[in-house]
Amino acid sequence: MLEANLDDRFNAAVDAMLATRGRVIVCGMGKSGIIGKKIAATLASTGTPSFFMHPGEAFHGDLGMVTAEDVFLSLSNSGETEELVKLLPFLQDNGNLIIALTGNERSTLAKHCQIHLSVRVEREACPLQLAPTASTTATLAMGDALAVALMKARDFQTHHFARFHPGGSLGRRLLQRVRDEMRSINLPIVSIDANADQLLSVMTEGRLGIALVTDQFGQVCGIITDGDLRRALLTQGASFFSARADKIMTPNPITIGGDSSMSAALELMDMHQITLLVVVDNQKVVGVVQK
Repeated sequence: MLEANLDDRFNAAVDAMLATRGRVIVCGMGKSGIIGKKIAATLASTGTPSFFMHPGEAFHGDLGMVTAEDVFLSLSNSGETEELVKLLPFLQDNGNLIIALTGNERSTLAKHCQIHLSVRVEREACPLQLAPTASTTATLAMGDALAVALMKARDFQTHHFARFHPGGSLGRRLLQRVRDEMRSINLPIVSIDANADQLLSVMTEGRLGIALVTDQFGQVCGIITDGDLRRALLTQGASFFSARADKIMTPNPITIGGDSSMSAALELMDMHQITLLVVVDNQKVVGVVQK
């Protein structure tokens, strides 16, 4: 149903938000305000500077945050929300472009904005026709449509999204370097001639389920996992306890440099179906990185 409302007014709204040198300020009361917070967050995280403003707080001083270059996005199903209507004189005097999302094209907000986007629904999902349900969903969908259109217009790519989400898994993959994520202290390292007792002690203290085997120059030459220990014990029996590390290890473990991206590290782990990489610098062990 909303698809029919994506007309020239929708295009004008996208163009206005794209062209502004200010921010997109989203404002709504009650349930519309909750939807507005989500819309503002989506816009901000996808390349359109935006924030949510509570209309009550706006009327009591927060209007000082509104510059003339800002686009004001008002949300009200009825289009008559008193707290929003009272802001109109200031916004008009301040020269702000007002976009209104309402379900009533004859409402006060619709008549006094430059761009009106209809989010009208035939009826609410609420059986009593009282609680905002279908109408809030329609408003949210329109807000998401604006955000997606703006993303396409800005050619907003994955690496842009990652910049705004450094704490998420995508940010970790694209922005973080291996050296930022690797463990570099108290590494479980043993020499080639280490015996089983030494291996067990180092692996237990390291709490990684592995031991890194290095030569006399500190270069990695093998890795021993819990699985390697179990298999060696099964095949070697009692002689296992006198076996050297180089007889148990898996030689030539997969390594990566500290300057590599976490994206490259995770792809390498996926490719080899492993959960840990040895981090090296000139083949010398400097750390380990895990999924």
